[in-house]
Amino acid sequence: MILLEVKNVSKKFGDNLVLKNINFSLEEGEVLGILGRSGAGKSVLLHMLRGMEGYEPTEGKVIYHVTMCDNCGEVEVPSKEGQRCERCGEGILRKTSIDLWGEDERVYNLKRRIAIMLQRTFALYGEKTVLENILEALYAAGFEGKEAVDIALKLIKMVKLEHRITHLARDLSGGEKQRVVLARQLAKRPIIFLADEPTGTLDPKTAKIVHEVLKNAVVKKNISMIVTSHWPEVIAQLSNRVIWLEKGEIKKIGKPEEIVKEFMSSLKEFKKEKVEVKEKQIILENIEKKYCSVDRGIVHALRGVSLEIYEMEIFGIVGASGSGKTTLAKIIGGVIPPSRGKYFFRLGDEWIDMTKPGPMYRGRAKRYIGMLFQEYALYPHRTVLYNLTEAIGLELPAEFARMKALYTLVSVGFTEEEAERILDKYPGELSVGERHRVALAQVLIKEPRVAILDEPTGTMDPYTRNIVAESIHRSRKELEQTYVIVSHDMDFVMNVCDRAALMRDGRIVKIGKPEEIVKILTEEEKEDMGL
Repeated sequence: MILLEVKNVSKKFGDNLVLKNINFSLEEGEVLGILGRSGAGKSVLLHMLRGMEGYEPTEGKVIYHVTMCDNCGEVEVPSKEGQRCERCGEGILRKTSIDLWGEDERVYNLKRRIAIMLQRTFALYGEKTVLENILEALYAAGFEGKEAVDIALKLIKMVKLEHRITHLARDLSGGEKQRVVLARQLAKRPIIFLADEPTGTLDPKTAKIVHEVLKNAVVKKNISMIVTSHWPEVIAQLSNRVIWLEKGEIKKIGKPEEIVKEFMSSLKEFKKEKVEVKEKQIILENIEKKYCSVDRGIVHALRGVSLEIYEMEIFGIVGASGSGKTTLAKIIGGVIPPSRGKYFFRLGDEWIDMTKPGPMYRGRAKRYIGMLFQEYALYPHRTVLYNLTEAIGLELPAEFARMKALYTLVSVGFTEEEAERILDKYPGELSVGERHRVALAQVLIKEPRVAILDEPTGTMDPYTRNIVAESIHRSRKELEQTYVIVSHDMDFVMNVCDRAALMRDGRIVKIGKPEEIVKILTEEEKEDMGL
């Protein structure tokens, strides 16, 4: 039975046509995958199917075919026609169709049964525990007392958060927050589940947990789902059918294996180019970092780390979650000082002691180091051009600033036409993948001697990852830049980096070519890095 029909839908934001004449239907219990490059319109479409404010179709209709209780108005799937309502126990479920964007008072009841997971968006009560967050969602869905608690515990177990039940939501990691969001959405007993890059910012190990939960809690329970992902293999595993979106239009609909294969074959290949590195740029000797944690007491984040990085080298830092990668990157970037050890950064012919604060030491070198954090942030009420220039203190004549911004955007994977189109837009008008690339451009536009990228491929589709890999190599060659890349994406590290350091429990256990590192990874590390 058809649950959802999308009829001749187009969507404009200003003069920008984001979706063009979209037509498809979704059957009850079907899983539909949506593939497409960053900016293809995937997120806009899912926001529209949820009925989120500002995403109404410019043309066309979104129709849900459901059943509705003739007593309390509860919405159910079409196959329950004629059954007694489970919510009130009195009414009978009657078949009906609801225009999601029409003036229909029944839309409110419909939206209560549409679940959505968005990338990089954690709609949680920060000051409430994991259990309390899930109970709130259950109460809103009509569950009470012991029944609500029992269901909450089942959901917590399902998303593998038994060890975090009493933790406040604001204190969770990004991956843990995403799993709480998933549990809250499942608490709605949804008739349809919309998943927009649900694992876009997660490490492969955590992503695998979320994918398994989606498989067990949604697919196996015959709940209809529409899912987008920058991992085509996930789309192939979860979906019954796949839509390939290209520049806001449906390019093809078909079987997952066929569409994924054709999509992957359309991607631009990247081949690593060998470049002769120069003198040493960074020297670390016996670096230690300790800090105090309320939960864990004194934490040894880094233990006796020593390494050397050369000018024009692309150096990777890899390891399982919690191994100390990001802490090491922050010390290299001058964001935090080490507790002990030596760190020297070369400027010209002079070596700067980075363990000393002040404008003649760490402060002096920091202006030549650019860093892209995992949790990057752009000014939402300022244009892309402003974010790339004035927002980071880059004061240039207007025409020169625009030219430099366009050049940098092209270097991170935008075409000249796309770069020109987005320059005067606001971050909220871009896809998450496009915002990620703008944040990368924000680092590179200052032409740092050393660029540190923490999980640079987190929200990128394979096409964009290859373009970014190419731009890293191009800027290394043309601008003589040095890169430090912290990543869970071992394929990307192998594709891009000259050498890499493997970290375990705050220590470096091996430095060598990425191919050598792969050979000594444990099974747990391979799982954590998506191998």
